[in-house]
Amino acid sequence: MKKLLNTLFVTMPDTYLSLDGENIVVKNEDSILARYPLHNLEGICTFGYAGVSPALMGSCAERNIALTFMTRNGRFLARVIGESRGNVVLRKEQYRISDHEGRSAAVARNMILGKIYNSKWILERATRDYPLRVDVNRMKQITASLTESMRLVRDVQNLEILRGFEGSAAVQYNSVFDDLILQQKECFYFHGRNKRPPLDNVNALLSFVYTLLASDMCSALEAVGLDAYVGFLHRDRPGRASLALDMMEELRGVFADRLVLSLINKRIIQPKGFHKKENGAVIMDEDTRKLVLKAWQEKKQDKIIHPYLGDKISWGLVPYAQSLLLARYIRGDLDEYPPFLWK
Repeated sequence: MKKLLNTLFVTMPDTYLSLDGENIVVKNEDSILARYPLHNLEGICTFGYAGVSPALMGSCAERNIALTFMTRNGRFLARVIGESRGNVVLRKEQYRISDHEGRSAAVARNMILGKIYNSKWILERATRDYPLRVDVNRMKQITASLTESMRLVRDVQNLEILRGFEGSAAVQYNSVFDDLILQQKECFYFHGRNKRPPLDNVNALLSFVYTLLASDMCSALEAVGLDAYVGFLHRDRPGRASLALDMMEELRGVFADRLVLSLINKRIIQPKGFHKKENGAVIMDEDTRKLVLKAWQEKKQDKIIHPYLGDKISWGLVPYAQSLLLARYIRGDLDEYPPFLWK
């Protein structure tokens, strides 16, 4: 199992990144703010607009260090990566599956099964941990409905029907997501998913961590030789990492949503860290973004037992583990793709 190294997050918007020997140098005008050895990094994620030197970009590409550019409010712009060293036979088979609706559905339905299963157990755990603070009967109704959705998804051969079941399950889960917010309810509430732009604090948080998750999934897919831009449920669209979006569905709730809930319920983040612009968009300030990034990195270090592999690994390794399992399925080493099932 490949060990995930550290990712460097540069959150100050007016910083410039350059190369000095074997080190990355973070500069603010003429001042050097920090210096990090490149050999300690597997990824660099910058929210700055001052730029990155060509020498650093070239060195990152040569060392296969993913360099990710984000806007100040966390919207993904681009990733610069090195030469793709994946197995050409593996990618050709991935493309064949993507071009065949039945074979695509066979993979995608397992991913959606994982998503619905994990959504169900997020709600089940809430009824167990907070029986006096949530509407248990309503939660149980939703989890029973999600169980029925899983039964329907198992035999789906058509992608449009699968998207319908996935959308219906997401609506049910989202209908009680606000009940999982137990603190700071006056400023942190969820009345439905909105994006581009997010219109409330919770959606701003969700959009930010989903972007982080998608970036991690892209890196994991590239690491095992798969094409992150050719998916099975999400179809081809220029500039969209469709397979990464497919793969992150299983982890959207158990990793991203639970982290957002934890940040709010533990009062790690505060309402003062969010600002509404004239067009209604809600953005986080730099300090809040740092808190989220710190929590994200700490969460990636937490250990779990992988439900399929049975190995104790960090959360940060889960995207890589799932990508590896998908690659094994595409090669024919596994009869079907095993989704990540959390409980």
